[in-house]
Amino acid sequence: MAQLWGGRFTKETDKLVYNFNASISFDQKFCRQDIEGSMAHVKMLAKQGILTEEEKEQILSGLEGILKDVEAGTLAITDEYEDIHSFVEANLIDRIGEAGKKLHTGRSRNDQVALDMKLYTRYEVQEIDHLLKELLEVLLKIMEENLDTYMPGFTHLQKAQPITLAHHMGAYFEMFKRDRQRLEDIYKRMNYCPLGSGALAGTTYPLDRDYTAQLLAFEAPTLNSMDSVADRDYLIELLSAMSTIMMHLSRFCEEIIIWNSNEYRFVEIDDAYSTGSSIMPQKKNPDIAELIRGKTGRVYGALVSLLTTMKGIPLAYNKDMQEDKELTFDAIDTVKGCIALFTGMIKTIKFHRDIMQNSAMKGFTNATDAADYLVNHGVPFRDAHGIIGKLVLYCIEKDKAIDELTLDELKAVSPVFEQDIYKAISLETCVNKRTTIGAPGPDAMKEVIRIQRAYLSAEKPLQ
Repeated sequence: MAQLWGGRFTKETDKLVYNFNASISFDQKFCRQDIEGSMAHVKMLAKQGILTEEEKEQILSGLEGILKDVEAGTLAITDEYEDIHSFVEANLIDRIGEAGKKLHTGRSRNDQVALDMKLYTRYEVQEIDHLLKELLEVLLKIMEENLDTYMPGFTHLQKAQPITLAHHMGAYFEMFKRDRQRLEDIYKRMNYCPLGSGALAGTTYPLDRDYTAQLLAFEAPTLNSMDSVADRDYLIELLSAMSTIMMHLSRFCEEIIIWNSNEYRFVEIDDAYSTGSSIMPQKKNPDIAELIRGKTGRVYGALVSLLTTMKGIPLAYNKDMQEDKELTFDAIDTVKGCIALFTGMIKTIKFHRDIMQNSAMKGFTNATDAADYLVNHGVPFRDAHGIIGKLVLYCIEKDKAIDELTLDELKAVSPVFEQDIYKAISLETCVNKRTTIGAPGPDAMKEVIRIQRAYLSAEKPLQ
């Protein structure tokens, strides 16, 4: 097929070169965005008297027909075309004739692809934000239902102090909440329209860029035509934000994998989100959690690849920048799939509350509170620390928890212990007396849940 830019050339492009240069195999993904951008451009051209009203209506009707046929599957996007822009324009000319040749008036493929990518990315940011909100709703429900589900909190993967499942889920709520805030920030910063920037230096046609931006729901037109066609910062920011989302999902998945192990048995993953072994009938593997953890590296790779691609590119547009699309498309699809699957998995997961509580009791998570008990009875902290250390050693030898020891056993280590030690180091006391905001105590957690519920109720979709 003759290229739309072929007038300068006397010789056809080598087939291998053509295939290497072409982007139709992946940029067809934003066919809708390309047509929506073209329709806005045509309306602006007619408003400015650059096209007649009749030409405008012909072109709009042709573009609407192309989009309808593509989405109905009656018009195929094939590698006969170099890119999605060529596909749309060539089909438009075939359908409406001479008027179709005026579609490209006052624009370049450089500002056209910049627009298409922004429109596509803006929509996907909204989609990711929506998926994260659904995940937050699930996490908040788990929090509300598990204010008194005691479990060990960990540092260095060792049992540290008792917390609740609500408190643990609340930590991930904060992470994904920050992820949404990052997406909102990216959305606001990227929401400026590059169309009208031309190849790099604008155009001599009297375009109304404010009107085009308004039609496409942008905040305003971009203010530098060179930057407009060379900017991929918003994609790098999005890939960075998505990498952080995947990091959060991966950390959560790692904990679920650990909790699902025979040694912990804190959770049971629903059959729909796990698989068995081909030879070991007892196995129930956390495959979805493992795959999400694995796919994190894939999204990281996209970020590093685009950063590397962009690092040596002079102004303005260069063909290297075509590499942004496959990387970003794949990363977006990966992140959306991972969030959706994770949400389904955590929504259907079963928590073994009794096992969690027993693990907290057997793990000496109340040792710090036992030391505080001694301090509150006049023992210097350093001495109290040593006494509890000896007590833990004794418990390990006897295979007992601290609160399973008799008062005589406790007094043998320190005569300061009295009957009230048992209440002081119960899991309920250890958790409940931590009342500052952000702590696992029930009153503090209820306030946090109230704040988070108000946040989710007040949140509006990105627009």
